[in-house]
Amino acid sequence: MFAEYWEIIFMFVKAFTVGGLICVIAQIIINYTDLTAGRILVYFMLAGAVLQAFGLYQYLVDFAGAGATVPISGFGYLLAKGGMEGAKEGLFAAVTGPLMAASAGVTAAVIFSFLVAVIFRSRSKYN
Repeated sequence: MFAEYWEIIFMFVKAFTVGGLICVIAQIIINYTDLTAGRILVYFMLAGAVLQAFGLYQYLVDFAGAGATVPISGFGYLLAKGGMEGAKEGLFAAVTGPLMAASAGVTAAVIFSFLVAVIFRSRSKYN
């Protein structure tokens, strides 16, 4: 019984450690370079896609779970994985594969953003 709890706790520790390390790398880049936040996001997304293209990011996902899939590098991983799986079926599926793989997450982000915009009133920080 306690082994199950320790397994769950260890899973959380792995996820927070890996996700935290990804964030630490991003913060170091922010602090010591002149790169904008947008460029850093794009570089991290591309890094996830490139690492998945070489089959390396999957090991990180298998080890850390959400700690590797929640950061923006996980979105790049998801797009690359969808494209690679779609490419097995042909050129059209290689293009639509990433869209199908990421559609649930993008749809949820749009819907929840809309709901928050409806519930709360936006205003300028100077008001």
